[in-house]
Amino acid sequence: MIEVPNEGLLNAEEHTVKGRLVALVGPDQVEIHEYDLPELPPGAVLLKVRRANVCGSDLHIWHFLSVAMRDVAMGHEFVAEIAELGPGVTTDSAGQPVSVGDRVAAVYYHTCLKCPACGRGDFAMCHNSGRNMGLPPTTPPHFNGGFATHYYVSPGQFFYKVPDRVSDAAAAGANCGLAQMLYSIDKLGIRRGQSVVVQGAGGLGLYAAAVASTCGARVIVVEKEPVRIALAREFGAQHVVDISDFPTVESRTARILELTQGIGADAVIEVTGRPSAFTEAIDYARIGASIASIGNLNIGKDFEVSFAPALITRKQVTIVGILRYDPWYLKEALNFLDEYREDFPFDDLSDRVFRMDEITEALELSEARVVSRAAIIP
Repeated sequence: MIEVPNEGLLNAEEHTVKGRLVALVGPDQVEIHEYDLPELPPGAVLLKVRRANVCGSDLHIWHFLSVAMRDVAMGHEFVAEIAELGPGVTTDSAGQPVSVGDRVAAVYYHTCLKCPACGRGDFAMCHNSGRNMGLPPTTPPHFNGGFATHYYVSPGQFFYKVPDRVSDAAAAGANCGLAQMLYSIDKLGIRRGQSVVVQGAGGLGLYAAAVASTCGARVIVVEKEPVRIALAREFGAQHVVDISDFPTVESRTARILELTQGIGADAVIEVTGRPSAFTEAIDYARIGASIASIGNLNIGKDFEVSFAPALITRKQVTIVGILRYDPWYLKEALNFLDEYREDFPFDDLSDRVFRMDEITEALELSEARVVSRAAIIP
């Protein structure tokens, strides 16, 4: 585990008039901007960011592959401490008392609880989810991204206290990767004795392996990077299908059939972000299986694949697209980190720490997979 120096981090007692953030200003172009810290209306909270992670989604956004997230403050997977509480805020979203200096994790998107999606219970699909995170950094309250000194929690936005025994390194991944995997595995209904294939052993894949294994499932991870393969085994994978040893779809499918007594997987979780992985997931699945499509977020000709729809019909598979999570799963994620802190090496998921001024290097090395998961500190 890399020790993070405390120098440069702001103490809760300090008064800071301005803050800094990473602004996306063009394809592959980021700048450090400085803005006045916002005044807080009732219900709002101002946080001081302690640590943020570079997620795979951040790389897509950096390349301008997201239509909705372009002129924005970057970063969304982070842990912070309370710098200031707006009028009326005395507890977190679970009713736990909070005060200045408490460590918290915030749900990175907004849930309005009033739109048609929220009204039917699809809180992860709130029509107003990008109300803050989609704003240009020039627009107040400015601090809507995790690669920053500060973060603005808007009125009604969910946030939760971090358990004392959970480190910053572990907590930083709760509000995206881990919460989403807990939600996904609940959506798939994964249970004891089932076989689950996880495609990819990045942060999401490792969290998926850990959560599925604690459900009593038999976890099979498909990956090619040696460092990720080693981590997959530490995060609960009973079997790893190394792409270097099984270089074709046919050979990988045959190996998964062998590991599942010729039946195929009960569930497949795709978190690679590669379109070809989606069609491969159908090959891995047994008749009546469930497939979660999570990693593929980009739209366009370069991200299309062809397959026979009859495969879905004849296998009677259920395909679930999953983006985000219901907000209270963040509380579950923090509890999971606390409960299983000695069972999985959560602190080791981030293998290199960068200062905010080194953000371009952090993004480049993350994309090149020179680092498994870069951490950013102010």
